[in-house]
Amino acid sequence: MKTQIEQIKVKNFRLYKNLHITNLQRLNVFLGANGSGKTTLFKVFSFLATCLKENVTVAINREGGFKEVITRNSDPEKDFIEFEIKFRNSEQKEKGSLVTYHLKIGFNKGKVFIEKEILKYRRGQHGKSWHFLDYSRGIGYATKNEQDYDSEGWNTEEEREEQPLGAEDILALKGLGQFERYKTIKSFRTLLEQWSVSNLQNEEMRKINETGADSQLSMSGNNLGQVASYLYEYERKIFNNILEKMQKRVPGVNKVDVSIDEAGQIFLKFRDDNFTNPFISKYTSDGTIKMFAYLVLLNDPTPRPLLSIEEPENYLYPTLLRELAEELRDYAKRGGQVFVSTHSPDFVDALNIKELFLVKKEHGISSISPAKNDKMIVDMCEDGCELGWLWQHKYFKGIDP
Repeated sequence: MKTQIEQIKVKNFRLYKNLHITNLQRLNVFLGANGSGKTTLFKVFSFLATCLKENVTVAINREGGFKEVITRNSDPEKDFIEFEIKFRNSEQKEKGSLVTYHLKIGFNKGKVFIEKEILKYRRGQHGKSWHFLDYSRGIGYATKNEQDYDSEGWNTEEEREEQPLGAEDILALKGLGQFERYKTIKSFRTLLEQWSVSNLQNEEMRKINETGADSQLSMSGNNLGQVASYLYEYERKIFNNILEKMQKRVPGVNKVDVSIDEAGQIFLKFRDDNFTNPFISKYTSDGTIKMFAYLVLLNDPTPRPLLSIEEPENYLYPTLLRELAEELRDYAKRGGQVFVSTHSPDFVDALNIKELFLVKKEHGISSISPAKNDKMIVDMCEDGCELGWLWQHKYFKGIDP
């Protein structure tokens, strides 16, 4: 089932002094100059994922310490780093309602602590808000009768259960999200646990892998052979579908073999009608290996709830970018919300205006706004102009270096 993030607020985290992103879609593409803050947005989720898997202190230290993470010109002893994520909860019957997760992190006398962690849900416009979890510095409670609220609504009383955490830098989400009875807590925990960023590197994807079968592609794609082997062995219909798409998009490629040598190493071999012998993956073109990797990534049998991709246009022929955009939309429809950063006008041309977000940096502080908020851009798109063309002709104000 789908979980969709619809709004993100970030305060005092690196380039984001007071960020508020609204109207997020299933596919969201972020366009801006180098250093404007696109990668920092992805860091929000990697940071929260580390907070969950380890603790907040570890997450802060991996980013260089609190004074490095908090926005410049902030007071580390007084100001807080804050995140607020509003998402539609697939576990709730009321589709029109949003769940809000709020995390507030402070620093005092050399120690990091959680000032506030709340996960709440409001049913309808006027329903009573329930705090499924409400914690401060390791002390708080969780609501244990969520199923009653889902079925009976605002007239149901919360049944609170106090669960001390034992430390001021541990997320309540980490412990309570393991239990089936906390369905809303578990759904957001799952989103962070399974979140993934993809930055496929050709030199990594060409490596010869040891035997084994991985079900999902790594960040760099260095296990491409193992994932292809998994699809070949256990998801043959999906593998054949990938091959069919490769034949349409890469001239000459009519077959992809997965083979294992005597030493137990996995090889990918791309067959070309024009040549007698197949090309081992290490000798194929950059575009061929990249397209195959994206098809493997986006035909995952179990899409991740949130997938972030950095600059997918690298090494791909421009005419393939429209088809890549369609692959991303299909992936998102199957259950994986997608965030993409790009510098490609050809890729931007393939977008609906609702899918495009503009990243601007002024005086060291970044902001992100939906392209559809600019009436002139909307009007020109309705007149037939493509978004990439508008960007190339300087109609997107404030995003160029």
